Amino acid sequence: SLGDPGITPLSPSHIVKDSDADDAVEQLYLVVVAIDFGTTSSGYAYSFTKEPECIHVMRRWEGGDPGVSNQKTPTTILLTPERKFHSFGYAARDFYHDLDPTESKHWLYFEKFKMKLHTTGNLTMETDLTAANGKKVKALEIFAYALQFFKEQALKELNDQGGSDFENTEVRWVITVPAIWKQPAKQFMRQAAYKAGMASPENPEQLIIALEPEAASIYCRKLRLHQMIELSSRAPVNGYSPSDTIGTGFTQAKEHVRRNRQSRTFLVENVIGEIWSELEEGDRYIVVDSGGGTVDMTVHQIRLPEGHLKELYKATGGPYGSLGVDYEFEKLLCKIFGEDFIEQFKIKRPAAWVDLMIAFESRKRAAAPDRTNPLNITLPFSFIDYYKKFRGHSVEHALRKSNVDFVKWSSQGMLRMSPDAMNALFKPTIDQIVQHLSDVFDKPEVTNVKFLFLVGGFAESPLLQQAVQSAFGSRCRVIIPQDVGLTILKGAVLFGLDPAVIKVRRSPLTYGVGVLNRFVEGKHPPEKLLIKDGTRWCTDVFDKFISADQSVALGETVTRSYTPAKPSQLVIVINIYSSEQDSVSFITEPGVKKCGTLRLDLTGTDASVPNRREIKTLMQFGDTEIKAMAIDVATSKSVKVGIDFLNY
Repeated sequence: SLGDPGITPLSPSHIVKDSDADDAVEQLYLVVVAIDFGTTSSGYAYSFTKEPECIHVMRRWEGGDPGVSNQKTPTTILLTPERKFHSFGYAARDFYHDLDPTESKHWLYFEKFKMKLHTTGNLTMETDLTAANGKKVKALEIFAYALQFFKEQALKELNDQGGSDFENTEVRWVITVPAIWKQPAKQFMRQAAYKAGMASPENPEQLIIALEPEAASIYCRKLRLHQMIELSSRAPVNGYSPSDTIGTGFTQAKEHVRRNRQSRTFLVENVIGEIWSELEEGDRYIVVDSGGGTVDMTVHQIRLPEGHLKELYKATGGPYGSLGVDYEFEKLLCKIFGEDFIEQFKIKRPAAWVDLMIAFESRKRAAAPDRTNPLNITLPFSFIDYYKKFRGHSVEHALRKSNVDFVKWSSQGMLRMSPDAMNALFKPTIDQIVQHLSDVFDKPEVTNVKFLFLVGGFAESPLLQQAVQSAFGSRCRVIIPQDVGLTILKGAVLFGLDPAVIKVRRSPLTYGVGVLNRFVEGKHPPEKLLIKDGTRWCTDVFDKFISADQSVALGETVTRSYTPAKPSQLVIVINIYSSEQDSVSFITEPGVKKCGTLRLDLTGTDASVPNRREIKTLMQFGDTEIKAMAIDVATSKSVKVGIDFLNY
C-alpha cells in the first residue's frame, strides 16, 4: 500500500505517503472484531463498517463470580489429558474445579499465561507454558486455541445477530497487546492468530495488532463528560464533596452502567467528545493502561482539525499489573503457612488453589482507602484439611504462631484481614506505578500534560485511583472512563475501523544493520580493518534505520539498497540489530543485540538483468508493527521479503 513503488525517490530516504491510498481497501470488510486478550480477563467487541458509531460488546458469559461484575471472561484455558482444547473462561475454570483430584491432575489448566510473552527474553515459536499440574505445552498452541475460541464465539454471535452467514474473509480482526511489548511478542501473537485461522501470511492486513494504551486513547477522545468520573473535581459532585467522589461517584457510575447493561451497544458520537472541546491544537494527555499483568502508558498530543494523534514519548511501563497484588497475597500465605506447604498445596490441590485465589479476587475488589471493617477470605476446606495432614496442627494454630499482625482467624473458618493488611498487599505494585509515572512526567517531552486518563481493569481500584490522584492531581486532571475495563476493547474497534488515526509514533529502540564501509584512517579503529581484493574496508559498521524515541510518521519509509554478492545468489539474509541507545557506531558495542533478520527472496526474478542487481528495500517503523517491502530496481518488480523477529 505504498502507492506506486516504481517512483519512490531514492533520496531523501524518507517519504510520507498520502493516507487516502488505502481507503478503497477498507470496504472489503463488513465488520471489525476486536479481541482484548488480557492477562486476567479477555473479551471481544465488534462494529459493522456500515454503522461505525455502534460498538457492540460481546454477549454476557455464563458463569461469573460473586463480587465481580464483568463483561469479560477470565483468560483461562483447559486442555484434555490428550492435549486437545476443551474449554475457555468460566467454563474451563468450573469444569476443572469439579473434576475429581485424581482425574484433575491429568488435565492441563492454564491461567494468566499472557505474561509469559512479556517475561521471556528469547521468545521463539518453541517457547513452552507450564500448566497447573506442571506439564509443559507449546505457548503457540495455547494462544492459538484461545484466539480460535474467540474467533468462533464472535462469528457465531455475528451469524445469530445478522441471520446470515459471515465468512471469516469479511471480518477484519484486531488483537490488542501492551505497547511495551517487544517486536517478537507482537509477531508471536500474529503467528498464533494465523494458526487460529484469523488471517494468513498471504493476507496479513486482515489482522491488525493494536496497542492497548493507544486503543484506550482513541476511545477516551470520544468521551462525553457524563461517561467519566473526574477524581479531581473541586466542586461537590451531585452534592458530594471531592473526598467522597472516589467511592460514591464510582458506585453511581456503576449503577448507571448496570441499568444500561441490557444494551451491549455503545454509541460513539462522531463528534469529538466534550472533553475535547476543551482541548486545543497541541494539547497533551497521558493514558495509563493498568491491567492484570502490565501497566503501560503513552503520551499523546492532539492534532486538529481531524483530531489525529501524535505520540510524544515512547511507550513505557512494566509488569506492574494487579497480579502483583496476588503475588503479595501468596507471599503472605507463605509467611503464615510456610513456603513448602504452599508449593505442595498448589501442585497437589490445584483446583482448590484456584478457588482460594477467586475468593481473594472478590475481596481485593472490596479494598478501598477509607475502609474500616475487616475483609474475610474463605479458606477452601481442602486447604484446612491438607494443612493439618501436612503439618500435624491446625490452620488456626499457624495463624496464632505466625507473627503476622493484621491477619486473624475468624470463628467462621475465614482469614480475617484488617484493611491495613489488604492495603499493604497493594502498596508495592501501586508504588511502582506512581514511581514510573513520576519518571515519565519528568521527561522534557512530557511537560504541560492536561489530562491523565486512567484505564484498564486495575483502574477500578479505589486504592490506585487515590494514589494517582494524590500524586498527580496538582499537575493534571485525572479522569476515569466509566466502563473502565471495556475502554481498550471499544478503542480497539475504533482503531480497526480507522487505523490511520495515530499519525506519528516514537520508535522504542534504535534499529539498524551491520555493513562494510570504506576504511578511513584516523576515523575507524584499526581492529575493524578488512582488506578484500586490495580495497580497505571497515567491518561491523552500524547502519542506522531509526533511532530510539525518534518520531516516525505513519507510512514513512526508510529505504536502503542491497546488492547480492554473486549474481547467482538467490537469497539475501541481512541481520537486524537493535539497541536502547541513540548513538551506535558499531554492531559490536555493548547493548547492541541481534534482534531479527530481513530476508530477500530473489528466486523467480529475472536473472537476465545486468550483473549488478540492486534490490531496494523499504521499511516502515511508524505502525504498530515493523513492516518491509522490496523492489528489484532494474525490473521494478516486487521482491518477496520477510522480516522476522522470532525465528532467526
